[in-house]
Amino acid sequence: RRLSNPRLLNENQSDMSVEAHAGRNRIVILGATGSIGTSALDIVRHNLDELEIVGLAGRRNIDRLEEQAREFRPPAVAVYDRDAARALQERLSELKIEVWSGPEGQERMGRLAEADVVLTAVEGVAGLIPTLSAIEAGKVVALANKEPLVAAGELVVSRAAERGARLLPVDSEHNAIYQALKGHRPEDVRRLILTASGGPFRDHSKEEMGTVTREEALSHPNWDMGPKVTIDSATMMNKGLEIIEARWLFGVPRDRIEVLVHRESIVHSLVEYVDGSFIGQLGLPDMRIPISYALRYPKRLEAHFPPLDLAEVGRLSFSAPDPDRFPSLSLAREALRVGETMPAVMNAANEMAVEYFLQGLIPFIRIPELIERVMEAHRPERNVELETIQRADGWAREEARAWLARWNGAGRS
Repeated sequence: RRLSNPRLLNENQSDMSVEAHAGRNRIVILGATGSIGTSALDIVRHNLDELEIVGLAGRRNIDRLEEQAREFRPPAVAVYDRDAARALQERLSELKIEVWSGPEGQERMGRLAEADVVLTAVEGVAGLIPTLSAIEAGKVVALANKEPLVAAGELVVSRAAERGARLLPVDSEHNAIYQALKGHRPEDVRRLILTASGGPFRDHSKEEMGTVTREEALSHPNWDMGPKVTIDSATMMNKGLEIIEARWLFGVPRDRIEVLVHRESIVHSLVEYVDGSFIGQLGLPDMRIPISYALRYPKRLEAHFPPLDLAEVGRLSFSAPDPDRFPSLSLAREALRVGETMPAVMNAANEMAVEYFLQGLIPFIRIPELIERVMEAHRPERNVELETIQRADGWAREEARAWLARWNGAGRS
């Protein structure tokens, strides 16, 4: 069967004809102080002849942002928190670096005229507006956060097509699929297979998962990530979000996107073709690999860390995920099936549930329950424009707060 929307796959087929920028690629990093942002700056640090930082944006960690600004000397930085932005402006006054503040500062950074590539690594749905800003400006957008495509996939992809903006996935799984599709016809694709480490609780029983602590959930066996993404990995909601992402990035129907647990995190995803061939991308579980691919695409940068040693790895294992122990996968598939505003609602409910767990307000095992209750209460809207998505997101957050209040009122039984 042909893919339902092969535009991005056809674009991928011809990507080898794209020439790398003759000079250095000029980079803006949205979310510069997080794990993706700091990894990206490490790549830039080792490739100053290929990459140049022209803008950095963060939320409120001005200590780290100041260090980054002093090292890379971009013309401007942006801080979401206005008080923090004023403090940073004072600290950087002798360097003549402009400091922009608030959501409008993030949007302005996303469409910065000097930028060739905008790396969007803002956590959560807060990354949607600056991502759309970069798309509107026709930038190469290196997507490192899932939520814009999850909450507003149709809007993001259609805007990118209208504006001629290129979307390059930075998530290791989608980046792997992007590479594995290269040079192949869309109609020859049978399935996309996303791999998952399984997180810290892949061997836990459902009963054991009822007593896990915050510290245990934040202790990922393979990857070094931020708290929210780490908890999403522990619940396997990250794979649910990635299913929705893959549907929009690659135009593949939801029933042809599958998940396999791969403990070693060496095979980052696979594409199955109609002739029975499987093509995948292998590498260390290090986000610098997909980030590097996106920042200098289509040219590859030399890695500055030890190479993968398959003999040392020894074996690669695969197994099917357990939907009973990890119900978030089914919730994400249901949100994708319903469509309209349901994915945005599911995403917002998940963000709230993860935050409640990290604050110690709910146990780990209640995260998918909260998401399910919010989804059950939602009546999807058809007009999926930005205002509709924002309204659905706000409604879901209020419903999550109401659920928490009811749960507390019922004695947390």
